[in-house]
Amino acid sequence: MKLLRHGQPDSEKPGLQLADGRQIDASGFGMDWNENFFADPANMDGLRKWAETNADSAPVLEQGTRLASCVARPSKIVCIGLNFSDHAEETGQAAPEEPIIFFKATSALVGPNDNVIIPKTSEKTDWEVELAVVIGKKASYVSEADALDHVAGYALHNDYSERAFQIERGGQWVKGKSCDSFAPIGPFMATPDELDDVNNLKMWLKVNGETKQNGNTCNLIFNIPQVVGYLSQFMTLLPGDVISTGTPAGVGLGFDPPQFLSKGDVVELGIDGLGESRQEAVNA
Repeated sequence: MKLLRHGQPDSEKPGLQLADGRQIDASGFGMDWNENFFADPANMDGLRKWAETNADSAPVLEQGTRLASCVARPSKIVCIGLNFSDHAEETGQAAPEEPIIFFKATSALVGPNDNVIIPKTSEKTDWEVELAVVIGKKASYVSEADALDHVAGYALHNDYSERAFQIERGGQWVKGKSCDSFAPIGPFMATPDELDDVNNLKMWLKVNGETKQNGNTCNLIFNIPQVVGYLSQFMTLLPGDVISTGTPAGVGLGFDPPQFLSKGDVVELGIDGLGESRQEAVNA
């Protein structure tokens, strides 16, 4: 299944993208795609049955309807840094021996096609196409072998960063990762059965039509079972939590000279099987 959310901020409703590409309102199911929904596997089974009966009669979203983040605000967004060797190389750092962990504030969450807001005083707003993992079952001290049993699905994420805030202002990376609009997720969350091989998905990103990133999830240093299992040793992952698994080479910081976003720039990105998104840069 492909779960989406739609509507204006603070009024989002649940929806689905059907196999034929139609996007429908799923408010009739009676639940939003949040922690309570993901916590009980019976809800996903119930949604499948609801769709079988109601998909043809449910309201179809009008063209131009705003898509929201495909999951409601989670308890946390956990990110993995330098998880592609080519990205580590372009930043001048060695590939990590253990996953590098940082957080994004959940207030950064926006829809996949919402504007990206360049923060006040920012001169180094950067892009990062990433595969996001949505947790479907509470995970605490789980093994790698069991890790995928705790995954509800996958989504496209642009892990925007303000590099001066992140690197030059002291403290933790979270300052450069959590600005408003820095976590567009979607257009939809795909359940695992929708993807042939999550470990072999092409991922790309363009700025103003020029390809900047061209990678594949097969090049993750720490794969999804490793990441989920590892994180669960340090914190309980709750249903609906999002893990962003890292970005390939081609971020703005890696160019010589570096390239960063300015007002009016258009960022487009996609991952095989997880759709595409588009953000236009605006000033705060």
